[in-house]
Amino acid sequence: MAFAQAYPSKPIRLIIPFPPGGATDIIGRTLAQKLSVQLGQNVIVDNKPGAGGTLGSAEAAKAAPDGYTILLATTSTHSIAPSLYKNIPYSAEKDFATISEVATATNVLIVTPNLPVKDVAELVALAKKNPDALNFASSGNGTIVHLQSELFQLTSGTRLTHVPYKGTALAIPDLISGQTHLMFDSLVSALPHIKGGKVKALAVTSTKRTPLLPNVPTVIESGLPNYEVNTYFGLFAPPGTPRDIVQRLQKEAVIAVQSADVKERFASQGAEPVGGTPEALSALIKSETIKWKRVIEAGQIKLD
Repeated sequence: MAFAQAYPSKPIRLIIPFPPGGATDIIGRTLAQKLSVQLGQNVIVDNKPGAGGTLGSAEAAKAAPDGYTILLATTSTHSIAPSLYKNIPYSAEKDFATISEVATATNVLIVTPNLPVKDVAELVALAKKNPDALNFASSGNGTIVHLQSELFQLTSGTRLTHVPYKGTALAIPDLISGQTHLMFDSLVSALPHIKGGKVKALAVTSTKRTPLLPNVPTVIESGLPNYEVNTYFGLFAPPGTPRDIVQRLQKEAVIAVQSADVKERFASQGAEPVGGTPEALSALIKSETIKWKRVIEAGQIKLD
């Protein structure tokens, strides 16, 4: 107990397993700033990108279980990577102590302006009439941007052609020009192009509409009742981290994400604060892993 009461007595490292500037990094830095104030110790962001987020996640799993190294991980690292990589260097379920789901973020189905469809039903009808003729862009093989398009095909009974890019920033210009037809993109990167009229937004992938695009329906509303995709952002510690420290971090994370300024910052990124329990995060990982494993197997998705 004395150890837990003294915690933290030095700076804490928050590993972000993706490059600076992306949604995980923005959410992580926002959280780190808030936790630094609340804990009275600096929470220092350490970007460790590579291999779809698995390199940084593996480093966190092997860190000393003393509460001074924590990880902000996502659907990609903990529910997609285990089914996608043959030799993943960690077990998402066994090699981490769950702390809290920090935030959840939705995505949006966008199409090139010249595509003669105004909603999801018309897109599905066009795709069924012309199997394999419509192509979808992604930010790369095995990314959540790719896999949610595969899930869309499974759910809608359509056949589309995949065109992978090295990131959504490279995919957007070809979508605008009409070289590709559609893409499921993060709300963060798609919003400026939607508001600028360069692409059409047909639906969001969450269960309810987003305040950022109040007139855009969900995919579920649009006639595909089993289609829902959200990206979770979860806070983790190495396995064996003392329960008292995990509880302290969970409590502080909840306070942080429910504060007005963090809510506002997350909302600008198309994310919603959660602040759940360790048990809720563990259950979420399991359910999302089952979901994406089914998509990966059904789509016979393999990394190049």
